[in-house]
Amino acid sequence: MSSPITIPAWQRPHWQPSDEEILLQFYVFGKFEAVRVPSADYGSPGLPPGIEAVNHNHASLRQWEGYPLKGGMGRMFKDDAPEAYKLALDAPEVMVVRGTLKDSPATGYLRDTLGVLAGMLDIGGLAILDPQTLSLLDAAAWRRRFLVRDGAPIRNHLLIMRDAEPEADHSWIHTRGMRKFGRPDISIRSVPDAMTDHAGILCEKLVELEALGAHFIDGQPLEIDGLGASVVAHLGGGLDDADFNNTFVEFRWPE
Repeated sequence: MSSPITIPAWQRPHWQPSDEEILLQFYVFGKFEAVRVPSADYGSPGLPPGIEAVNHNHASLRQWEGYPLKGGMGRMFKDDAPEAYKLALDAPEVMVVRGTLKDSPATGYLRDTLGVLAGMLDIGGLAILDPQTLSLLDAAAWRRRFLVRDGAPIRNHLLIMRDAEPEADHSWIHTRGMRKFGRPDISIRSVPDAMTDHAGILCEKLVELEALGAHFIDGQPLEIDGLGASVVAHLGGGLDDADFNNTFVEFRWPE
């Protein structure tokens, strides 16, 4: 059997101190052995201060108002990931991993948390749900996405979506999950459908800059490679925003 992959942490070269807050939240479904989680195998000393793991009886958790396998979210998971959904739904226990942290110049907090999640899969975890990226993965799929030698790309930690705009033949490109890095999500409006690939690449570059610590300022212009045009950053949103559950930086595609 090959040795587990050590999850790396990366520095954030664009980071400057701020009052922004990092939020991590995961649900691990399974039947867990009563042993210490083997997170050290993945380079993690355990959960960072501010993040806690609480084991719940699944039957009790179903009564919770925020239970993620019911309502519209539950139907989405059932349609998109039926096998993982059944594993999660039938599991007798749920480990809820959640907490907030101060903005950080490095991502050791994320490595340490992911290492604990990986260890939980080794002692009875069957599926992991991430409400911030609207993802539900069985153990094998989660390992493929995050246990990547030299580290999973930043893109794997986020959700980038494309939705139709009211304006014909235009799309809205936007993200979820940047609260893992204490940063606003990205929104790019009024993208012509012929330019959505270009906008998707731009979106990936922007979230990577933020994940590496960058901040955008309201009214900040940004040149778009290959277009000879610029867009302007507008800040908005908040934790109660229905689309992001986060603040966001919004850009409007140039005409």
